[in-house]
Amino acid sequence: MKAYPIELREKIVTAHLDRNISIRKVANIFCVSKSFVQKLVRQQRLDGHLEPKQPGKPQFSYLTNSQKELRELVEKHQDATLVELCELFADKTGNWVSRSAMCSALQKLGLNRKKKRSVVVKLEQKGS
Repeated sequence: MKAYPIELREKIVTAHLDRNISIRKVANIFCVSKSFVQKLVRQQRLDGHLEPKQPGKPQFSYLTNSQKELRELVEKHQDATLVELCELFADKTGNWVSRSAMCSALQKLGLNRKKKRSVVVKLEQKGS
């Protein structure tokens, strides 16, 4: 959903603060929720502006600056699954990461977790 324009936000706050109209009546007049009017009044008092805040929260990952550790883990434990790599990473750094985060980090580093097809074919040929 798009943010309300600043002009509308200013009209809402002005109606409540300058004209002394109750928050509920202001909400009914402008067809917005009571909590939105409260949020705007609070934002005006605390921040001094009514500009909409950026949506979402910043993303953080313990894997962001751990390329060296990841490469070492994959070298030492080439047959480890993603879950095992997560556990090894947690043992090494003390920070737990999810399986999907580990997968994304390995893909960004170009470390493919799939077995090489030629090795599997050679093993099948030896068994025959």
